[in-house]
Amino acid sequence: MELRHLRYLLAVAEHANFTRAAEALHISQPTLSQQIKQLERSLKVQLLDRTGRTVRLTDAGRTYVHYARRALRDLAAAERAVLDVQDLSSGTLRLAMTPTFTAYLAGPLTGDFYTRHPGITLDVREDAQDRIEARLLADELDLGIGFSGPHLPGIAGTALFTETLSLVVGTGHPYAARKRPLPVRALHGHPLALLTSGFVTRGHIDAHLAAHQVQPHIAMEADSVNALTEIVQHTPLATVLPDAITRDHPHLHPVALAPPLPARTVSLLRRETAYETAAARAFADLTHQWAAAHGHAPA
Repeated sequence: MELRHLRYLLAVAEHANFTRAAEALHISQPTLSQQIKQLERSLKVQLLDRTGRTVRLTDAGRTYVHYARRALRDLAAAERAVLDVQDLSSGTLRLAMTPTFTAYLAGPLTGDFYTRHPGITLDVREDAQDRIEARLLADELDLGIGFSGPHLPGIAGTALFTETLSLVVGTGHPYAARKRPLPVRALHGHPLALLTSGFVTRGHIDAHLAAHQVQPHIAMEADSVNALTEIVQHTPLATVLPDAITRDHPHLHPVALAPPLPARTVSLLRRETAYETAAARAFADLTHQWAAAHGHAPA
């Protein structure tokens, strides 16, 4: 058995078809079929059921694939550990964060990190938290930034800071100069622009409004925080977003709500058993320094 046999088997399991798997691997279909048969002969067990319209794993195949994935993941981690440069003169950091953080956290953190360690290549992605955790477990990411709470087994979260959400309005909005908290009931029937329902933040907002029997008029929805900030600046609509977003936008104004939306604890996410590179350790230290400097105490 060789490593290529594991990769070939995983490709067939993923595509459930020899032809498509061969195309993905850039080898011929007969070569792929021959290699899988070699693996089955060496193990003395049938791994694939070829009798149906699609190729399926046998019970033995499913068990073997589980360990094959783990072996390849651990091997990739071992290769990164060998190549890890402790002086941070080179290396790679794979990072993902949930969408609201890209609007106010990605820039300062990545900018500061690059200034300190320009030899490190940063791969920064935006994704939903459940997919971030799944990708951490699959060793496709080194770190994630999301929210505390129940995590997938194998994911550890370290609290960074507490995030508060407010009503956010543009300069021309009637609430722009308001200093006192706005009763949340005032949003009943009020025209709002909000994130689409696929966002965790939107669910957080909807739950709070529903708990207080508030039904705003949803005039616009957007699947981007940046789109929402543009909408609010150029229309009379208000939105609900982390008030930290307004710090670098002089034309956006946060208005506290009463009662306020429950605060959320932002966490640095990692796989519990993952090898932590020097770059990952440096970025983790930087996030804690940033949170401390901005006065955000973990909940």
